[in-house]
Amino acid sequence: MPTGNVFLTILEFIIALGLLAFFHELGHFLIAKLFKIEILEFGFGFPPRLVKLFKIRETQFSFNAIPFGAFVLPKGENDPTVEGGMAAAKPGVRLAVLLGGPIMNLIIGAILFAFVFMRTGLPDTTRVEIIQIAAGSPAAAAGILPGDQVTAINGQAVDSMAKLSALVKENLGREIEISLLRGKEAVTVRATPRVNPPEGQGALGIVMGNPIRPAASFIEAIPLAGQQMLNLSRELLTLPVRLIQGAVPRDQARFVSPIGIYTIFQQVRDTDAEQTAANPQNANVTTFYFLGTLSIALGITNLLPIPALDGGRIILLLPELIFRRRINPKYENMVNLLGFSALLALMFILAINDIVNPVVLP
Repeated sequence: MPTGNVFLTILEFIIALGLLAFFHELGHFLIAKLFKIEILEFGFGFPPRLVKLFKIRETQFSFNAIPFGAFVLPKGENDPTVEGGMAAAKPGVRLAVLLGGPIMNLIIGAILFAFVFMRTGLPDTTRVEIIQIAAGSPAAAAGILPGDQVTAINGQAVDSMAKLSALVKENLGREIEISLLRGKEAVTVRATPRVNPPEGQGALGIVMGNPIRPAASFIEAIPLAGQQMLNLSRELLTLPVRLIQGAVPRDQARFVSPIGIYTIFQQVRDTDAEQTAANPQNANVTTFYFLGTLSIALGITNLLPIPALDGGRIILLLPELIFRRRINPKYENMVNLLGFSALLALMFILAINDIVNPVVLP
């Protein structure tokens, strides 16, 4: 890659990661302001401070030296004796402020996915298309072709993949009539679903999917984007269990530092350049999808019960929420400080690993 392109990619990465961190902190900021908690500083990047940008009411906005991140500094963050501050707020309010950042990241992830679906189109879940035919299968013998749309089986309308599967299972070992739409031509074939198909194949020997409907609007794309966000969140939350069970190879669940994330971002941008050259309509689709995934990962990671992260602070808040007994702020601050130090040490180790053993996308 030419040197100029490398610098441009680095700049794009810093801006993209900075924006995701900005939206995370914006979530904290908005919820805090909603409950009238003063925010003393909203920083882009981490200290040391380079310059004061501007001030809105009591909030000083600043630009800081370390570009990977952002922060908000609430009034009385760790001191419950400061009236009107964060630590003096009711536990439910503090919980809402802590959740504001991760929730904002999930929302931003869904919005980015929606932009992707606007470009690539939406699957039409009311229609079923044949994607692939297994050699020697009943579908192949009947003359079914990839691209055919299944409209009915034995005269019963097929309006979803679940309906097609159910109708086939009801007729195992019995010949069925399959109505197809091949282009604009209606075709009817007959096939007998197998009772005991070969391993890795279904009764008919087909791989089915939903045809893509192009030119989706943002409003149309939101439901599918929200579902994608929920699916990815569930995968991330269950990842430790699936790792223990061996359902996910360890080399596919590697923790990375910002250096590793940049390496992935660089590969994504290269892929986007190739896809844009082949189809300008799909320009930046891969980048948007990656950033949406990264935003959701940032939100979910911050909910992990690790001291100094939002999830760790929530864990320390639980005794007060459940038993009305607050952990001594002195011990709480100590735990968060130790957790932050441990995170910095872990990030250093991960960074070294990402340099020595760069991430390579499959």
